[in-house]
Amino acid sequence: MMNKRGKFLIVAIPLLLLICVVVFALPPLRERVVWRMDEARMRLKAALSPPERAEFAPQGQVAAAALPQTAMPAIPTQASPTLSPTPTESPQTPLPTATSTPTTTPMPETLNLSGVRYQDQHGLWNYCAPSNLAMALSYWDWEGDRLDTGKTLKPYDKDKNVMPYEMAAYVQDNTDLQVVVRTGGDFDLLKRFILDGFPVVVEKGAYIRDFSGVVSWMGHYEVVTGYDDPREVFITQDSYFTPDYEVAYEEFLQGWRSFNYTYLVIYPVEKESQVMNILGAYADETESYRLTAQKASDEIFQLQSVDQFFAWFNRGTSLKDLQDYAGAADAYDQAFAIYNQLPQDKSVRPYRILWYQTGPYFAYYYTGRYYDVISLADTAIDAALDQPALEESYYWRGMAKAALGDTTGAIKDFKTSLDPYHPGFEPSLYQLQLLGAAQ
Repeated sequence: MMNKRGKFLIVAIPLLLLICVVVFALPPLRERVVWRMDEARMRLKAALSPPERAEFAPQGQVAAAALPQTAMPAIPTQASPTLSPTPTESPQTPLPTATSTPTTTPMPETLNLSGVRYQDQHGLWNYCAPSNLAMALSYWDWEGDRLDTGKTLKPYDKDKNVMPYEMAAYVQDNTDLQVVVRTGGDFDLLKRFILDGFPVVVEKGAYIRDFSGVVSWMGHYEVVTGYDDPREVFITQDSYFTPDYEVAYEEFLQGWRSFNYTYLVIYPVEKESQVMNILGAYADETESYRLTAQKASDEIFQLQSVDQFFAWFNRGTSLKDLQDYAGAADAYDQAFAIYNQLPQDKSVRPYRILWYQTGPYFAYYYTGRYYDVISLADTAIDAALDQPALEESYYWRGMAKAALGDTTGAIKDFKTSLDPYHPGFEPSLYQLQLLGAAQ
């Protein structure tokens, strides 16, 4: 005769299965349950292997293997800007600056542009870039929303990051508007754009409370629409926080520095001359890289701790943009040496840095340091506590493996970057075609 426990299990197990079927059949409930399961898994992984304890440890080893056909063609390097030995010593040749461009319009103490249609990023996974791009476009009477931009910018919903060049490509391919992307921005430049009626999208670092309840550094976009000099704040349309979100000048500067003072300006084609005039010396892209590299070099001697890490990293990024890969690699080596001395604390270490900025991959790859490329990519991928949707890291690890003769490993990484993380990612498609493994 069956006991009470057996009878209970006969009833309870089918009932439990029925509840599971009902839950997963209803999208809102399914998403909530899956999110909770993902969060529990991330917490466990973070406890077992805290990402902030990992170190970026490039060894400087140059591989003897020659570049195979799968490698991208080498690009001649250019001379790097002079790294001043002291903060007071100026470059050998006076450098023009964006602020040297005269303006005939008096600068008001306060100003805030209207016309941006606010959109938050909540309810969708990491929708910062689609939301901010949609806001910036709305100022110019674009009628879409974050879902329209997101279809292109985030083909995989858990993609960790959208690069500035991807946002620029969206503008050029899907609207009648133009866009310019530059680094090395400053407060005067932002204010002059706002004064002339141009909102500015900035890429910056932000210390935000993560899933574990700890404040940690991550990448973020904001649309800057105004400023208030007496109170020393910028007025931003922040998709994570609120409309007209105020950011103190000092906090804004520190966050912006961690992305080499990157900014995007969207404009109608008939206003191009106006935009170039505001940019001044930065209108020329190559000159802008040189000026930005010098800016980073000056800051290296002025800053300490994590800010000095970003200054060295920024110098590396600007030298990479100038195709001085050897100089860039040296700068990144200095940056990572400082990083490894920082406290192993999420609130200090920007351990997500390679999710957003891939300059070290370029620098180490083009100087034959393939093992360092692989090591950095491994560290970046391992730091992702949920799905490592980092197509750029997989791509560069594949490039390094191909250069070392590991064709099988390279093909696997290229395919992973495509499926599931970024279907249609052109660099990986191209490499797979060269390897005879096109999908």
